[in-house]
Amino acid sequence: MKGISDEPQYSVGLLEGGVALCDVIDNHIYEQTLSEKNAFFVADLGVIMRQHVRWRIHMAQIRPYYAVRCNSSPAVIEVLAALGTGFICTNKPELELVQSYGIPSEDIIYSGVCKQVSQIKYAAKNGIELLVCDNEAELRKISRCHPNAKLLLQVSTEASNPDDDMSMTFGCSLKDCRHLLESAKELGVQVVGVRSHISSSCDDDQVYVHAISDARCVFDMGEEIGFCMKILDIGGGFSGSEAQLELINSAVMSMVDLYFPPSTGVSIIAEPGSFFVSSAFTLAVNVISKEMVARDCQDQEHDDLSPNEEPEFQYTMNEGVYGSFACKLSETLISAPSNTSLDVPVFSSSLWGPSGDDLDQVVEHCLLPELNIGDWLMFTHAGAYSLGQPLCTSTDSPPPPVYYVISSRDWFEMQDTGVTNEATLKNFSLVPYFLSSCQTEAALSVPA
Repeated sequence: MKGISDEPQYSVGLLEGGVALCDVIDNHIYEQTLSEKNAFFVADLGVIMRQHVRWRIHMAQIRPYYAVRCNSSPAVIEVLAALGTGFICTNKPELELVQSYGIPSEDIIYSGVCKQVSQIKYAAKNGIELLVCDNEAELRKISRCHPNAKLLLQVSTEASNPDDDMSMTFGCSLKDCRHLLESAKELGVQVVGVRSHISSSCDDDQVYVHAISDARCVFDMGEEIGFCMKILDIGGGFSGSEAQLELINSAVMSMVDLYFPPSTGVSIIAEPGSFFVSSAFTLAVNVISKEMVARDCQDQEHDDLSPNEEPEFQYTMNEGVYGSFACKLSETLISAPSNTSLDVPVFSSSLWGPSGDDLDQVVEHCLLPELNIGDWLMFTHAGAYSLGQPLCTSTDSPPPPVYYVISSRDWFEMQDTGVTNEATLKNFSLVPYFLSSCQTEAALSVPA
């Protein structure tokens, strides 16, 4: 795989000699405590590799296309490319990013459903033929700017939770598909498959079942009109758990075997995003303000304090919803940092970002030991939708840096797969990771 240059673009710490991820985090906390106390990420690239192995075990017949908008870190893109995934891009910067790592245009899908004309022309100029479309206006733009495009018709799916206010329907309805297919035929644009839009919060395997059944109807319509339908994209919605993969696989593959058996020659793909990266990243943030805001009224018993004597603390961190916790704005639940301190009183607490905005509440309620300004909190499963550009610039601080690591065991296993090695990972600078020799317990840490 060709890199964007002959020189490494970033370093990856190789963990050897019993050095663990928690040691790396503690080491960077120590270093930051001595300097500016900025937030930072630590990314374990071995987790991405192991998630890929899980996918191959449970979803062997479905090729993953990674959703770049979930996490566009260069190391993530390069590792997944080396492991053989395709990529789903929503805009020109994402297209440019994945192409800069030598990813073939046939392994890229341009999925933005409301595309700028200039970006459609960019896709045409760079040989990116697979585009997603779900309405006639978009279809006409594509026919003018990219007549050689091959379209995946995006079809709406039922929400897994119809009562969820955040459940939005994307794609054309089943009854509108025939008109869109006929319009594509008139305009001379190829339609080659169907894409189902499934929410990232989906936990209902029946949504996938209905999506595949609907896709079969659209395939029949398309073939009747004269299109060669050959790609089925079952969408995203993969949380990362092995149990969910097993559940979806058992439901999906029975429907695939029924409606799209191997004899049809249809390629089955999916769009895991959070699945690959969420658990690979840990975010460390610093407490920059503390306030006792109320009395705790919860009915919780403690040895030394009665409920009406317990304070409630409001902590401000140096990252919030306009930065690394931006996913909170889409109603994604942020898991509280876990308390591993034993025999320490805990208090009702809320966690806030630094903007001073009423919307900048990261965690509404959690139980933590009393913290002080300068203490650190760790958020695991922080790899999804957390590394984009800040939504506002209330401070002069740049986005948190990412420190990449991989254990020697994971690195050798990646090489043993025969898929990746140091030659294919051109932008890696793999260096042994050394802990600071004078590392001390600089601040209270609450690891997850």
